[in-house]
Parts: sequence; structure tokens; C-alpha cells
Amino acid sequence: MKPTRFILLAGITFLLAACQQKSSLVTIFADGQIFSLRNTRGTPADLLAVAGITLGRDDRVLSLGRPIPLELALPDSKPCTITVRRAVAMTIFAPDGQQTIQTSALTVGEALAEAGFRLYTTDRIDPPAETPVRDGMSAIVQPGREIVVTMDGTQVRVRSAANTVGQALAETGIPLIGLDTSHPGESAPLPEDGRIRVVRRVESVALIQKTIPFSTRSELSADLEIDQQALLQGGESGLAITRLRTRSENGVKVSQVSESESVVRPPLDEILGIGTKIVIRTAVVDGVSIEYYRALQLMTTSYSPCQSATLDGRCSYGTSSGLPVQRGTVAMVYTWYLAFGYDKLYIPGYGYATVGDVGGGYPPGNHYWVDLAWTDAEYQPMMGWTTVYFLTPVPQNLVYVLP
Repeated sequence: MKPTRFILLAGITFLLAACQQKSSLVTIFADGQIFSLRNTRGTPADLLAVAGITLGRDDRVLSLGRPIPLELALPDSKPCTITVRRAVAMTIFAPDGQQTIQTSALTVGEALAEAGFRLYTTDRIDPPAETPVRDGMSAIVQPGREIVVTMDGTQVRVRSAANTVGQALAETGIPLIGLDTSHPGESAPLPEDGRIRVVRRVESVALIQKTIPFSTRSELSADLEIDQQALLQGGESGLAITRLRTRSENGVKVSQVSESESVVRPPLDEILGIGTKIVIRTAVVDGVSIEYYRALQLMTTSYSPCQSATLDGRCSYGTSSGLPVQRGTVAMVYTWYLAFGYDKLYIPGYGYATVGDVGGGYPPGNHYWVDLAWTDAEYQPMMGWTTVYFLTPVPQNLVYVLP
């Protein structure tokens, strides 16, 4: 080979090697794709354009997790990685209202700061400030505000976003200990004026005797006829020793509380017997011979489809059991309907009846009540107290204690 040609080839090889050394590999991560380009002192904007990547107004370009200027040339001496972070929607709830922003920030705190929120360490942010931002997420910002705590004659000024006085005091290193109290109370929200007063308390304890009243309970008794009651056992009061704690506030007694009660003699319950004995009786009522096992004094009223019209004026022909609204169907309050539904009755001046409907009671709250159904053509107002007979046969699931 001629010397001149050898020199020329060597020079070209050297230039190519030099150019190769001046270009470095740039890896771009964008929209779930990876682009690899050679950089010859290009800018991020140039490289993104070559890769066909368009940036939105709120998107950002990162290198090593930090934003980089789009117009600043990248170093061509070593490989570089660029990440395109697309902006996503994030809704912010703050005391002054709600707003939705587009952000490409990495964390919630960074997004809030970019949105103009001045954040303090005492502010409450949910989710926390270090939480990564994701599309469609929401963040709640509760800014702290200045509070003044008065304690032992001194004042402490702090900031807090606590929901209650107790939480704010704990955050400021002035927790309520033992019987200490605060004004407003520990569970109260922070006051509007931001002022909290902590009160230190002293207490003394004394032992006193205390009478324990006896309770009254009921027991079913087969010796008593149904619906009869009798005293089966008399009650006796018990005795207890009680710790009486006297609390003083700044040397002035403010309360006395009974606590740590120790029972010396337990009370003896009073027991009231409720009869369960069934006695079948016969009677002639309105000239009709009946056989019954129970008789109750109930308040009677009357209703018919149109006499008991709904609020919009429509007549009501339905009943809870499906029986027609006519003579022979009666209504009771719901608990009695459950107890006596479909039971057979005889009502003086009305006749045979079946419990087949639910009513509200008269007067309101009175369970000892029965509403007599009529057709509109036969309607007869019947109001007053009367003896209602519960006819045989005795139901298998008999209710002894009236609900």
C-alpha cells in the first residue's frame, strides 16, 4: 500500500473514532415505551422531537428523578436516561373549596406546593405528603392554625390542624394527665378564637356506705291464672362501700364522683308472678254463647276503607293479612298483631272477629286497643272501653306476657 493512501485511511479512522466518542447513548422512557438515541450535544427537546414525543403543558421531563431544562444541551460524554412524566388529574379538598388540577409532580406534597398551598409540618394531609401521585386520586388538606394554650399562668403559641382539643394538646407536648381538664373539653373541636385553657386538678378519696336498691323482675307462674299478677318474693335493698372522689380545681371543690363500689350485701330482687294457668270459661254475650280462655279490657275504635283513607284521599281496602276490610276483621298495634294474628275474638256489640290488620293504637302509644273494621256501607262508630273475649281453642304458641 502506498504511504499516502495509508495515511489517509488512518486519518478517516481516527475521525470516525473521535465522532463516536463524542456521542453517547440516551434512553428515553415515555408512555410505556423505551427509546434509545445517540446524543451529539442535543437538548432534551431535540431528542424528544426525534423520538416523536410531544409534551403537554403540565408534563415534565426528569433525569435521575429531577426535572431538567428542555433547552439545555445534554453532556455527550456519558449515557443519559430521560423520563417523561405525564400530568394526571388530582382533586384537592381544602377548607376554601374543591379544585381539580393537572400535575406531573411525584408526590402529593409536591403537587400541593405547586398548586399554591403553603404547607407546614402541622398541616394534616390525607394521603400523606410523601404519597406518590396517581391518576384520579384525591387529597384532603386541613391547614393548621395558631392556637394559644394557657397553663400554669403561662402561654404557649403553636400551630395545629388537630380535630379536637385533646389531639392539639398532645401534639404540642402538653397532654392532659390524670384528672387534668381543658376548656374547651378534650373531645371538643378547636375553638374559633384558638384559645385553650388547661386546668390542673387535685382530688381526695373517702369511703362511704351506699344502699343498693333492689330490682323487680317477672316470672311466669303456673299457680296464677293468665293475665293475673301477684308478688312472689319481696325485695330487699343491698349495701355497698363506695369510694367518693372529691375533685378540687385551684383549691375549690368542683365535683364529687362515686367510684370503685364494693358490694357488701347484694340486693334481693322483688319477683312479680305472671300467670300462665289457663281456665276455660263460658259466657252469654249479646245473646251468643261463647267459650273463652282470656278476657281483656281494650279501647275500641272503628274504621272502614274510606273512613281510614290515606293522606292523598284514596280509600284503603287492604289489610296486613290480606283479609278484607269488613265486619269481622280487626286491627291491633304491631306487637299485638304478631302475638294474636288470626286469633278469634268476640267483641260485645260487634260480634265474632279475627285479628288480621295492624293499626297505630288509640290514644297513640296505647297497646290495649282494637280497631273494628266495617265496610263503608255498614260503618258504625264504636269507641270506648269494652271486654274483648279470646275464644277457644287455645293457640299452641300462646303469649302469656302482653307485649
